[in-house]
Amino acid sequence: MLRALRSLLVLLALFQAPPFAQADEPVDLLLVLASDVSRSVDHAKFKLQREGYAAAIADQRVLEAITAGRNKRIAVAFVEWSGVSSQKVVIDWTLIDGADAARKFGDQLVELPRSFAERTSIGGGIDFSMSLLARAPYQAPRRTIDVSGDGTHNSGRDVTLARDEAVAAGVTINGLVILSDRPMAWNPEHTNPPGGLANYYRANVIGGPGAFVVVAENFDSFGQAIVKKLIAEIADAGPYMGLKPGG
Repeated sequence: MLRALRSLLVLLALFQAPPFAQADEPVDLLLVLASDVSRSVDHAKFKLQREGYAAAIADQRVLEAITAGRNKRIAVAFVEWSGVSSQKVVIDWTLIDGADAARKFGDQLVELPRSFAERTSIGGGIDFSMSLLARAPYQAPRRTIDVSGDGTHNSGRDVTLARDEAVAAGVTINGLVILSDRPMAWNPEHTNPPGGLANYYRANVIGGPGAFVVVAENFDSFGQAIVKKLIAEIADAGPYMGLKPGG
């Protein structure tokens, strides 16, 4: 009777035990869109970034790149960053597997308020993005941080340290540089450093196999720059898009 009772208790425990945790859902890419909202980013640039990413993620060419992957979906999160302690998840991890999901992501993005307007800690943005990748509820063979900005790093630890640590962990960092027509009156080298902002990003921000920089020279070119960049990242096809390592 005792043996029968023990067997019954074991069976009851098995039925009451929680189901095995399912493995993280597979996607082709984990992509963090990390957008600069520091003080040098005026309202026009802020709107440009938000609306540009919203339109690009739903672009037919981008959707075709997504659905051409093995899993036919990617996971995207949108982050805004400014000073050393000013980073925020604007949209948490979201599956993009077609037009409906992309459109919902874009609609949400353009409606949410701006997060910050402080100094420029590119390193802080990279570190925050790395923590977001670490807790992603999806599995992917590739992880990428897409940093967009209009100025040099001027707050927090050395940006190259953050970049090098991310690359050592297997993460690729690409850059989208927003050029400024006029230097800032109080700090002209912030948005217009010697050698140009694109070269600054190449030397200090981007890293990993095939990492590249795309330059948005004006309002008209910004949307196409994002589309080109997203397709290259999603398809892991930088060289095939004419985007050589370093941009």
